Amino acid sequence: MAPKRIGLIGFDGVVAIDLAGPADAFTYAEIPGGQNGPTRCYEVVTIGLSNRPYVSESGLVFKPQKSFKNAPPLDTLVVPGGSGLRKPQIVKPIAAFVKARAKSTRRIASICTGIYGLAETGLLDGRKVTTHWHHAQNVCHRFPRLQVHDNAIFLKDGPFYTSAGATAGIDLSLSLIEEDYGPRVAMTVARELVVYLKRSGGQEQYSEPLQFQTQSVSRLSDLATWIVSHLSEDLSTEVLAAKACLCPRHFSRRFKAEFGYTPADFVERLRLDEARRRLSAGDNSIENVGLSVGF
Repeated sequence: MAPKRIGLIGFDGVVAIDLAGPADAFTYAEIPGGQNGPTRCYEVVTIGLSNRPYVSESGLVFKPQKSFKNAPPLDTLVVPGGSGLRKPQIVKPIAAFVKARAKSTRRIASICTGIYGLAETGLLDGRKVTTHWHHAQNVCHRFPRLQVHDNAIFLKDGPFYTSAGATAGIDLSLSLIEEDYGPRVAMTVARELVVYLKRSGGQEQYSEPLQFQTQSVSRLSDLATWIVSHLSEDLSTEVLAAKACLCPRHFSRRFKAEFGYTPADFVERLRLDEARRRLSAGDNSIENVGLSVGF
């Protein structure tokens, strides 16, 4: 089995994790077995506007393996985000390359503000897309023909995939690996990357636990993460109060004063959100999922 070739476009001002995160995810994907050991699923190729090295936003320097002039045929083309896409001398040649390769490429993806390079081609007109929530309004203004969903981690519309920023690029990569080789290979990659949770595209960028932590500046701020990791356990007010080193009555009053609802309501919302995710992720029965999240 020949590995599928993944092309990642690099340019001055690229976001390093938008480029390196997907590159590492695809590189780790292997099919075990065989006399010669595991078989690599992908060949990762970095493609620059030219052959010269380019500098990321954080100052990391990358050297492309190929340029737009000699890039090989690709199965998948990925456009990372970065401030460089605000410059016409960068975004225009990227858009021209993507448009020229669109018919011969099975799928095309953008990470975060990489959508600027992909939307410039006109290929996304009328399609559902997402990007980093911070840039969603500007994307709507610049590309009014796009149907922008500003709170999805990643979305697919036809052969085009768009995602939010940073780690969402890894989530999208894991989804593409699962699409090609199944959940077992994708989960193995997730474990190699020590991903805390393999997220599906429909999840919100601004999750319930993150909202909780963002709003709280007290000793309660780390409680949400602990709850998510212990959904199948006893999460009564008494247990949570002990975790926060408060008496149950004081904990309940303080929790409701800070967040507007009771600890029990918060736990139930987390359990329901996680149950939805697990039910949509595979052939799991309602009974098994219910037990696994503490119902």
